[in-house]
Amino acid sequence: MSLKPSVANPQLHLGGPELTRHKPNAQKPEPDPDNKDKKSSSVITVLIAIGANFLIAIAKSVAAFITGSASMVAEAAHSWADTGNGVFLLVAEKKAVKPADKSHPLGYGKEAYVWSMIAAFGVFMAGSIVSIYTGITEWNAPEAETNYTIAFIILAVAFVLEGFSLVQAYLQSKKQGQAIEVSAIGYVVETSNPTLRGVFFEDLAAVTGLVIAAAAMGMHVYTGQAFWDALGSIIVGILLGAVAIFLISRNRDFLVGYKVSDSTHDYVLSELLRHEGVDSVSYLHLEWVGPKKIFMVAAVDVRGNQREESIAQIFESIESQFRANKIFQEAILTLSAPNAKTIAPHKSSPDPVRS
Repeated sequence: MSLKPSVANPQLHLGGPELTRHKPNAQKPEPDPDNKDKKSSSVITVLIAIGANFLIAIAKSVAAFITGSASMVAEAAHSWADTGNGVFLLVAEKKAVKPADKSHPLGYGKEAYVWSMIAAFGVFMAGSIVSIYTGITEWNAPEAETNYTIAFIILAVAFVLEGFSLVQAYLQSKKQGQAIEVSAIGYVVETSNPTLRGVFFEDLAAVTGLVIAAAAMGMHVYTGQAFWDALGSIIVGILLGAVAIFLISRNRDFLVGYKVSDSTHDYVLSELLRHEGVDSVSYLHLEWVGPKKIFMVAAVDVRGNQREESIAQIFESIESQFRANKIFQEAILTLSAPNAKTIAPHKSSPDPVRS
């Protein structure tokens, strides 16, 4: 099937992890998902998370001091970690949008992954270690009469605030995922946007941790055995560690050079072959160099016996078409070597427009 319009058409958007094409509208074209509104929505999501986590961290710290609950200590550490994590993600969001310059010709997009990895490694792991250590030290603590009423109230309020932040991140993920027909979770896992992924899984871990802490303290009250409270702290710590490892892994993927999906690769290949001056493609490199930013290098063979000036004009035309789409940070074409083997689409790849 035809995959028009071309990549130069602003109504076409190649969105990580897959591709999508907006329906044409002669009166008012649909907005590009990579525009400033999308960027501001990520910042708003982070700011909401920071504000909610800061207030929750203070409340949990007070409750932990009053009750002496190991689970509340773990939750307080969790919320302080989330607050610090949000600050790092905000820095990542700001740093990544700096325009390309002579020292960084492909832009500063990968800074987003650097700061997101720092957040995951330093802040999340710190929260994980504190929680696990607290649980271990309190495992055999002597039983003491404790009133958890204030702790349960704070956990309930925190659940509402954290839930609101999670819903905000989920709705943003769902909206962007619907454009490429993937679930919200699928989009968050595969997206090139580390800020959205960090906030989403941070809030998901927070809501889960609140349920664990409440259950642990409830079992402590019900059975009179303090080890339940300590167990809750350890489980929260393990949860934080698992989230940290996942986020570190995803940021590492994009830092060392993460390829685009097969359907995105096939779509770009089809766009190159659709150009009247291109006969075949022998090499195509597509790599994420930042949130929703792709670096493309392709080796192509031109039709007929073209003069050097004509080949240069063909290449310049194709490169300009790709650069006109905001998702391409840079597009570079070169001539294929004589008798170079041509590449073909991935046979198992879905139609990129529908995927």
